[in-house]
Amino acid sequence: MRPLALVFCLLLGIPAARADGLNVFAAASLTDAMRAVAALWQAQGHPAPHLVFASSSTLAKQIVAGAPADLFASADLKWMDYLAQHEQIAPETRRNLLGNDLVLIVPANRPQHVRIGPKFDFAALLGPGGRLAVGDPSHVPAGLYAAQALKKLGLWAAIEPRLAPAADVRAALLLVERGDAPAGIVYGTDAAASARVMVAGTFPADSHDPIVYPFALTHAGDTPDGRALLAFMQSEAAREVFIKRGFIME
Repeated sequence: MRPLALVFCLLLGIPAARADGLNVFAAASLTDAMRAVAALWQAQGHPAPHLVFASSSTLAKQIVAGAPADLFASADLKWMDYLAQHEQIAPETRRNLLGNDLVLIVPANRPQHVRIGPKFDFAALLGPGGRLAVGDPSHVPAGLYAAQALKKLGLWAAIEPRLAPAADVRAALLLVERGDAPAGIVYGTDAAASARVMVAGTFPADSHDPIVYPFALTHAGDTPDGRALLAFMQSEAAREVFIKRGFIME
């Protein structure tokens, strides 16, 4: 294993060599749903998969660096394409499984309902010193979608200096949960997972590319066990979990 990948494994507690359980690298927005699906998988008598959550960009780069992933679940097509370009995935296993919405959130104890459009006044929403929490638009999928939507609506130039970029979408959610930011842009499923925020508005679907979650096995993970886990991710039991948490089935 390459030194950079070994450091990453040590920091996140990933086994440096594959044990019985499969290593699943998944976008941070999948945290709750994937934990529930993994529990169902384990309940069927399979070894518990080792789940690693972070920004899709971070995970994809670590896989290229040699981190021992068996299955990768990305929050956008870009980072799955990145792995494909680096010949890291078994292409015939790639599946677009899920979709999501892009929403504006505010703290639940300061409820607001707004209509997001070209003339939306972010300055009024944020106040004189407030910042907008987002996944880092330079690489985090939720941030990339957010930047795309804000540009399409003509709001980017005014709001870019007031962004609070976060390492992943769950970190952006946390900033709003803690009151460190008066508003944020996350996925609908992230908002649904927290009782400390509320959805103030939903971005128009045509303001950004469709939010798609592709899943694929790496070459190392393309085994009977890996294929069985990927098939389980598409089963009715898994579908119920994803739908319950607000994901859209592709």
